[in-house]
Amino acid sequence: MSKIIVHIDLNYFFVRCEEIKDPTLQGQPVAVGHQGRAGIVSTCSYKAREYGVKSGMPMFQAIEKCPNLIIKPVDFDFYGVLSREFILYVLSFTKKVEVASVDECYADFSDVLKNEKDPIGFLKKFQKGLFDKTKLYCSIGVSTNKFLAKMGSDYKKPNGITILRQKDFKKIIYPIQIANMYGIGKKTAPRLQSYGIKTIGDLADKINSDDNDIKNLLGKFYFTVKDWVNGKGDDEIKYDSDESVKSIGTSTTLPNDSNDYEEFRNVLKMLSFDVSRRAKKENKLGKTITLTLKDTNFISQTKALTIKNPTNNGNDIFNYALDILEKCYDGRLMRLLGVTLSNLIDIKDIAIQMTFFDYKDAEEDSKTKLLINDLNRRLSKPMLIRASQINKKGE
Repeated sequence: MSKIIVHIDLNYFFVRCEEIKDPTLQGQPVAVGHQGRAGIVSTCSYKAREYGVKSGMPMFQAIEKCPNLIIKPVDFDFYGVLSREFILYVLSFTKKVEVASVDECYADFSDVLKNEKDPIGFLKKFQKGLFDKTKLYCSIGVSTNKFLAKMGSDYKKPNGITILRQKDFKKIIYPIQIANMYGIGKKTAPRLQSYGIKTIGDLADKINSDDNDIKNLLGKFYFTVKDWVNGKGDDEIKYDSDESVKSIGTSTTLPNDSNDYEEFRNVLKMLSFDVSRRAKKENKLGKTITLTLKDTNFISQTKALTIKNPTNNGNDIFNYALDILEKCYDGRLMRLLGVTLSNLIDIKDIAIQMTFFDYKDAEEDSKTKLLINDLNRRLSKPMLIRASQINKKGE
């Protein structure tokens, strides 16, 4: 029997958070992002979109299109609080919840909806309950797998509800422009269009006729896309079970593909403190911090760092993640960042293993790392390191 998978997507999340802080912004042209020539619009209100402003647009162009645009700086700390409230609300319906980003998640609603005679009415009540609790709006897609559920939540915004059944999914998604297909990046869409592929239906025709050009263009991603356009796909929701926790991690898809180091820093801070909060809730400390990067071609890169003294401190996790980023990031456009704490141990066990002097060393090491990272970020490029990092030749 097929599962019932829902994708829940918070509508214009960053701007909505700003509206919650300042209700006078409602109905106004608002953009969230960095100002200046290098600034990018992370997201914008529907009023701003009426002027032609859109996510990913350089901020100076957005201002040219909408001179009265209200620009708000990114406040990841506040967004993180509302994001956690959102996930806790979904968890009140089912424990099978997979966080996909700061403003979206997948959930297995098989048990929730299996005996529901009016699923649309139930989901409308779900939306109202979320708004009453958090003041956030959401769109919902329902189907048998994560891809179709994601396409469903994108189909009607804001506050839409779309059910994609196997018998009629083609009627809904095949006419959608190829650039709006989940998983098809900004670089891939024009290349597909050069082969005459304008819609998802066009892509399905090419793939199902075993077109070699498309197979070569998509590479390893080809077989995943073939499943998707034929209504198949992953229906496994990755969530924490009741078994012993082996790692604690979280990730988020960026509002737009980015190579902005300052944006990466803000996102990593939010993710690190979320991991810290969850680790403290589980009474766990970890010795290994892993950074995950996924680029615009869905190629993932993971790098891990194992430390001497285990931690669950948010600043520690954040600074170690920054260290990894500075060593491995090569300037590519990224779509996702993730932070994981693993090699876990119970706090009660570590109290026995770690001496007072170990604690003092760890505390001083953390303070030094914080200071060096702060100074390096003020310079045009990293110039400072700890003396312990200098090799015997003084290099």
